[in-house]
Amino acid sequence: MEPKKNINVDPKRNSALYFQLGLAAIAILSYLAIELKTYEKDLSGLTKEADTSFLDEDVPVTMQLNTPPPPPPPPPPAPEVIKIVEDKKDIKEVEIQSTETNQKEEVVKAEKVVVAEVEEPEVDVPFAIIEDVPMFPGCENVPKDKRKECFQEKIQAHIKKNFQYPDAAVDAGHQGKVFVSFIIEKDGTVSIANMRAPYPTLEKEARRIMGKLPKMTPGKQRGKPVRMTMSIPITFKLDQ
Repeated sequence: MEPKKNINVDPKRNSALYFQLGLAAIAILSYLAIELKTYEKDLSGLTKEADTSFLDEDVPVTMQLNTPPPPPPPPPPAPEVIKIVEDKKDIKEVEIQSTETNQKEEVVKAEKVVVAEVEEPEVDVPFAIIEDVPMFPGCENVPKDKRKECFQEKIQAHIKKNFQYPDAAVDAGHQGKVFVSFIIEKDGTVSIANMRAPYPTLEKEARRIMGKLPKMTPGKQRGKPVRMTMSIPITFKLDQ
């Protein structure tokens, strides 16, 4: 009896398939061989100089310091021991005397102190700033705001009335202005303080004229009589 052949293991059956797979493998290998063909490269244009441009750049160098950890804080100081020392010195007691008077003690009475009143120094008040101007006789009934004007008019009238040109001054041709500074005292009398003249003959005549001024009502400052100063010029002029 002949053994039966297995159709699945028959080598002739798949021979065509194996042949086609072999051709495909040969074609793939040939293609890869063509693609992997190497060529010589032209290296004549290359130089041996290296690019050192990057060396010119300043590259910061970072250094890391390994700092040791801070030391531990010192231990707190030990509390001071206070020693109590016994003071063997004797303390003397100081007796404070009482300020209260005893019945037997005599109290001396201090004498009454008299404080002397200090008088304010007299200050001459100028005619321009005095509150109440002196009143020349004849200006008593003039309103207060017109008394300065009345006073000046009366002074000028007094000078013209009593003016006499000295003969010696006329013969010598003396002329000019005499500046007279006078004071009206607190009692109303007139005194000459200063006089400035170009010639003694003219000064003498000006002094005579001012000496004839009548007693006046004194000027007042803050309601009190005060000394008042005033200056006037007396002109001596010869007719040409």
